[in-house]
Amino acid sequence: MAKLENVAIIVVAAFAAIFLHSTEAEDFTVGGSTGWINNPPRGASFYSNWAKNLTFKLNDTLMFNFPAGRHVVAILTQLNFEKCNFTNPIQVLSTGPARVTLGRTGEFYFVCAFTGHCSSGQKLSLNVVTVSPIPPHSPLPPVEASNSPSLGPASFPSEEPFL
Repeated sequence: MAKLENVAIIVVAAFAAIFLHSTEAEDFTVGGSTGWINNPPRGASFYSNWAKNLTFKLNDTLMFNFPAGRHVVAILTQLNFEKCNFTNPIQVLSTGPARVTLGRTGEFYFVCAFTGHCSSGQKLSLNVVTVSPIPPHSPLPPVEASNSPSLGPASFPSEEPFL
C-alpha cells in the first residue's frame, strides 16, 4: 500500500507542477532569432507561422527586436491591420527593442508602419487567451492505512512573482 500512497503523491505533484507552470507569464521574442524585420524569410506568412503554434496568455510579453530608426511597432485595429492602414494607430513604439505586455484577452494586431514594410510581411496578428485550470479528473482510489512512514507533503521550489 505504500507504493499506492507514493503514486498518489506523485500524481498530485505532477498536476500541481503543470498547473503552476501554465499560469506563469512568458516572454516571447517576435520572430524568434530572426527578430522584427522587413521582407521576412518565407514571405508574408512568416510571423503568422511563428505565432500559430504558440499560446499567448494574459500578461505575457512580446519583445520586438529591431534597431531604432529602421522599424517601428504599430498596434492597429483589425480593419487597419488588414489594409496596412496606419492613419489611426492605437499605439506606436519606435525604439527597439520594444516590449509589449499583453494586458487583455482577445486579438492583437501589430505592423511596421514604415512604407512598404507591412505589405511585404512585417505584420503579426495573435490571440491572447485566459489560462484555464486543469480539467477535472477522477478521484484517486482510496489509500489504505499502513504502518509505513509517510513521505509528508510534496514541496516545490518557490519562484519570484512576475512583476
